[in-house]
Amino acid sequence: MRNATITGWGRSVPQPVVTNDELATVVDTSDEWITTRSGIKERHVSHVQNSDMATLAGKRALAAAGLDPLDIDYIIVATCTPDRQIPSTACYVQAKLGATSAAASDINAGCTGFVYGLSMAQGLIATDAASRVLLIGSERITAYLDLEERSTAVLFGDGAGAVVVEATDEPIGVQSMILGADGTSAEHLTATGLGTEFIGTESRLAVVMDGQEVFKGAVVKMGECTVEAAKRAEWSESDIDLVIPHQANIRIIDAVRRRLGADEEKVYANIHKYGNTSAATIPIALSEALDEGRIEAGDRLILVAFGAGFTWGASAVVWGDRVTPLGTIDEEHPEPTVTGLDIMKQRQAAFR
Repeated sequence: MRNATITGWGRSVPQPVVTNDELATVVDTSDEWITTRSGIKERHVSHVQNSDMATLAGKRALAAAGLDPLDIDYIIVATCTPDRQIPSTACYVQAKLGATSAAASDINAGCTGFVYGLSMAQGLIATDAASRVLLIGSERITAYLDLEERSTAVLFGDGAGAVVVEATDEPIGVQSMILGADGTSAEHLTATGLGTEFIGTESRLAVVMDGQEVFKGAVVKMGECTVEAAKRAEWSESDIDLVIPHQANIRIIDAVRRRLGADEEKVYANIHKYGNTSAATIPIALSEALDEGRIEAGDRLILVAFGAGFTWGASAVVWGDRVTPLGTIDEEHPEPTVTGLDIMKQRQAAFR
């Protein structure tokens, strides 16, 4: 059976930044309140479509892998904030990339979407249905936020991260995969106002979250998944070189680290810069970790997440030889014409 290994990576984070202090001018909160409860200092707010962020992240991942869009067999976009319900965001990305040889579909597992997508890419490669998969986690989740709901308005940000997953006969890449879900907890983290359920109602678009239930579930399941993924890969916990967890809350990340008995440098965190970008957090963090030299050839990684559904998952990955990109691109999104805070204010006005 062929193995699936990551050969390219990239990220796309929109330019507009909203700091905690700026957010406090429109939300009943403060920098101290947000930082102590979540570890977040700022977040990015997109001025372009979700598919635009996903496409740019995908282009950077392709350049890093030294590939052309026509080399890709399948495009998977993990997102819960698609441009439209129909068609998939992946189809828009395929068109914008010119990846005309690729099949394309979205996957929605909330914040666990990237890990679920990685399992799908692994399966496509293992069954010879694809040799090269472009997997993207991309979210424009600030579009769902209600600035009058402090418990959610301060937590989320926008961004995209992408990886190229290729077939290999070498004993590298994905070594184990743990996936799970508990649909009985669905109402603890959801978005109202979207879907056929709300046709004919006055329900407005907003993220609704029971923070305590999400926190408890994330701490337990992310810890269990990390340990189990290592066990199935036949690693001891001390064999793990770096854990890249979903970036939802620094207290959750710290709890996972304590569960492993690991030092801080073995668990990657960048939540202070981006907030929770849902399915994009792991690929953004993976890309940054590589840029920072935190990953070396042969390193043993755990990618682990927990999200709406509830869903959870983890993958044990042995990194290949490549830790620097084969190529880069200079393309950027167009300059924003308004500030990130203005974008959020404009959306809030639409709620009223």
